[in-house]
Amino acid sequence: MKIYVDADASPVKDVVCQTGQTFSIPVVLVKSFSHFSNAEELEGVKTVYVDEGADSADYRILQLAKHGDIIITQDYGLASLALGKKCTVLHHKGFQYTNKNIDQLLQTRHLSAKARKSGQRTKGPKPFTDEDRKKFHDLLVRTIERMQSK
Repeated sequence: MKIYVDADASPVKDVVCQTGQTFSIPVVLVKSFSHFSNAEELEGVKTVYVDEGADSADYRILQLAKHGDIIITQDYGLASLALGKKCTVLHHKGFQYTNKNIDQLLQTRHLSAKARKSGQRTKGPKPFTDEDRKKFHDLLVRTIERMQSK
């Protein structure tokens, strides 16, 4: 098992890296070259850089991930494709994408995009809070424990 993070805009990279270390699970941060850093990585954490294309990180994650891996993303499209590969997919706000909720999430995204295209204003995401961070951490730990007990 590995944990892949769609890392360009992820507010939980640090949580994932620390949790990965705690459970001795390799973590792969996938981000564009525009976010390049020379910072030393934690043990068990690897960064993969991709071109700056709109979906470059998504495609790379899908190429690397295998059945049974965990993917952290806020991208519903990537989540949908990763579910098809039998990966466990988590959102940084502390919920798991499932085959039961992905269609509704994609539909909502489509309707919001359609509204924006017609000139309507839509609300953006709510700010990420400490409560969201704790909720995500708890979900990640429960998910790993459940997967390791199988």
